[in-house]
Amino acid sequence: MLEKIAVIGAGSWGTTLADLLAKKGHAVTLWAYEPELVLEMRASRENSLFLPGIALDPRLAFTNDLEEAYAGCSMVLCVVPSQLVRRVMTNSLPFLPAGVTIVSASKGIEVDTLAMVSQIYQEILPPELGASFAALSGPSFAREVALEMPTAVAVASESQQVAVRVQAAFTSNLFRVYRNDDVVGVELGGAIKNVIAIAAGISDGLGFGCNTRAALITRGLAEMTRLGAAMGAQASTFAGLAGMGDLVLTCTGDLSRNRSVGMQIGQGRQLAEILGEMRMVAEGVQTTKSTFNLAQKLGVEMPIIEKMHQLLYHDKPAREAVLELMTRNLKAE
Repeated sequence: MLEKIAVIGAGSWGTTLADLLAKKGHAVTLWAYEPELVLEMRASRENSLFLPGIALDPRLAFTNDLEEAYAGCSMVLCVVPSQLVRRVMTNSLPFLPAGVTIVSASKGIEVDTLAMVSQIYQEILPPELGASFAALSGPSFAREVALEMPTAVAVASESQQVAVRVQAAFTSNLFRVYRNDDVVGVELGGAIKNVIAIAAGISDGLGFGCNTRAALITRGLAEMTRLGAAMGAQASTFAGLAGMGDLVLTCTGDLSRNRSVGMQIGQGRQLAEILGEMRMVAEGVQTTKSTFNLAQKLGVEMPIIEKMHQLLYHDKPAREAVLELMTRNLKAE
């Protein structure tokens, strides 16, 4: 079934997914915050700011007006940074059609409230729309998807009907979507992997090797799974695409913004300087703070997250943080 889809957020991932959906024949309107970007994409059929060098489908429409974006849509895909979800979707409420399915591809935990993205939607949406929510996550660099490299992701919803509908809307010959009913687990995997990716980048920037990176990935997965268990998520989710899959990709891939931030920190640069030069958002920086606070609130032991919080927000030297992790009290795995 073809859908009329509003894609909210024209960063690299939002633009890529909007293009993918348009190529499938859906009627897609991509909303961008920047009016000048909308004009450029209309004229050049390219998002040179966030996805340079990729020709966008000629059927893809663009707008800077939320009301225009949502007009008549049957599905909404929101891909704004996690810290902006509440504001953007609150502004969207007057324009959301009745019965619309809402898909979130934002990855993070809200800093002020410690809410998962799905919880933000539950708080602000009317009940009938909140029941039609799905989260899309998994190992997927935007540029590789845009270049039509085979990719597999997961969609999670408490409604099997919604998950099936979103799966059908997004799946193509080169973009495979698996269903999952564990919304919390899928969202946590997509959020926390960004923090571990910064840690992996720091390790690389310090000149450490594959042994160190493998330890960070494996123990990072253990921490992610512990927090998930405390929040009611399924352990099996973290062994899948939204957990281990996304974690490995983000900790090892050269296209990872979070790993890049970490590498520069490991090489001695200051975080503020790094972020000041970035146009795109490295979600892991804010998610470090929210994950640390969430773990403290729930009494969950997360040593890597704790050291990352000290490193990013309390100026702990990177090598000192690594040494403290390695010399913790010995324990069983």
